[in-house]
Amino acid sequence: MQWKRASSVAAALLLGASLSFGQGSLLNKPAPDFTRTTLDGKSLALSSLRGRVVLLNFWATWCAPCQAELPRFAAWQRQYAAQGFSVVAVSMDDGPEAPRALIRRLQPGFPVVMGDDDLATLYGGVLGLPVSFLIGRDGTVVERIEGETDLAALEARIAKLLASPSSH
Repeated sequence: MQWKRASSVAAALLLGASLSFGQGSLLNKPAPDFTRTTLDGKSLALSSLRGRVVLLNFWATWCAPCQAELPRFAAWQRQYAAQGFSVVAVSMDDGPEAPRALIRRLQPGFPVVMGDDDLATLYGGVLGLPVSFLIGRDGTVVERIEGETDLAALEARIAKLLASPSSH
C-alpha cells in the first residue's frame, strides 16, 4: 500500500512538473479567448477587453490567499478603470452559490465568471489557487502569477503597463 501511495505522489509531482513547463508557453502570446456568463447574468468575452490591461484571476471562496487579494483587486478596479484597467475573476468553486454570496458582500465592481477544467486547461493548467494572468492592452499574456502575490509589486507592474501605450 505504501508503494502505491508513493508512486501516486511521484506521478502527481511529475505531472505537475511537466505542466509547469507548459505554463510559461502562454507568456508573450495572445491570451486564450473565452466567453462566459457572469454571475450577474451578462455575457463576457475576454476579447471584448482588448485595449485594456486585464488582470485575469482564478480563485475560489475556500482559498484564504484569494480572499485576501479580492478586496485589493476591487480597489484597483475602482482606482484604475478610467485608465484602461479591468479585473476578471474566474471562480473555481464547484457551484455559483458561494461565490455569489461573497460577491454580493464584497461588491468588487468587476465581472466574475465560473471556471472549470476546460478553462483552466486553456490557461496552461491551474493546479493551485490563486493563479492570475496579467494581460497587456494588445491581448498578450505578460505575466503568470501563481499563489499569493506581492500586491505592491503587482500594482507597480499594472501601473507601468497602464502608462505604456502598447502595454507590453
